[in-house]
Amino acid sequence: MKFVLRRLVFYVVAVWAAVTANFAIPRVMPGNAVDTMISRFPQLSPQSLHALEAEFGAGHHGSLLSQYFQYWNNLLHFNLGLSVSQYPSKVSTIIGQTLPWTLTLVGTATVISFVLGTLFGIVAAWRRGGWFDRLLPAFTLLQATPYFFLALLLIDLLALHIKLFPFGQGYSVGLTPGWNGAFVGSAITHSILPALTIILTSIGGWMLQMRNVMLTTISEDYVLVAQAKGLPARRVVFSYGARNAILPNIAGFALSLGFVVAGALVMEIVFSYPGIGLTLYNAVTSNDYPLLQGIFLVISLAVLSAALLADIAYVFLDPRARGGEAH
Repeated sequence: MKFVLRRLVFYVVAVWAAVTANFAIPRVMPGNAVDTMISRFPQLSPQSLHALEAEFGAGHHGSLLSQYFQYWNNLLHFNLGLSVSQYPSKVSTIIGQTLPWTLTLVGTATVISFVLGTLFGIVAAWRRGGWFDRLLPAFTLLQATPYFFLALLLIDLLALHIKLFPFGQGYSVGLTPGWNGAFVGSAITHSILPALTIILTSIGGWMLQMRNVMLTTISEDYVLVAQAKGLPARRVVFSYGARNAILPNIAGFALSLGFVVAGALVMEIVFSYPGIGLTLYNAVTSNDYPLLQGIFLVISLAVLSAALLADIAYVFLDPRARGGEAH
């Protein structure tokens, strides 16, 4: 329990540092959101300019300390400001509309690649030299393949030549988003190629890590004793070997879930997928600082939350960690 409390205090400080950095960086950069708006509407009157400065908080009204407290007050009320590129839409609204696409696609693909990679790694280690083990170089090669290159190959083969799956956008043109069969079916078919890209490029890492740890674990005395007792091979593999070898993979999986929020930037750009990664790219190209600031804050908080959950999970899953705490 003391370990969890210490880590919790550390992450509280980390959240404060992330929010403070997110507040400070736009204020030390040249230009501001109002400058971008003025470049699009040069006919703005001085009164309109002053109103925009107040609305975006770019006129530096009041002291820096008062702006800092106002920033925290806005965050506590889930007010992330207004988007420049999609004015007058709120940043929180834009993130709320695009984040579910990324969470559904990248989150599902991450879980599938973790489960398959872990299972493949267990089998490859237990039956070393078998055909699962011989597949490892192929998966490692796919892991080293750039996202965009594999995505373009899949588009050319499965979408353009075979015409098996559609590509581009999150659903077919003309459909209205909603919980109906036509839209859900279209969204699923449009997500298959992006998800396949993520799975193929990440499954090798999970498999390699699980295989290497599993090889060390199955040589431990307690595994050899379980085998000597004549226990079924499946029970020895999963109850004695994989149960302990999977701990590093679980910690890595928890951290990877935090990065799910960031999306797969290149993949979303290639497939024009309406997720947070494509939104981030559009915000960069349009100098939409408020939207960038909001996305970076959400990503930072997601990664810190995932890291905290990984620490807590490791303590409860690994008896050695609990034993170390007692000492």
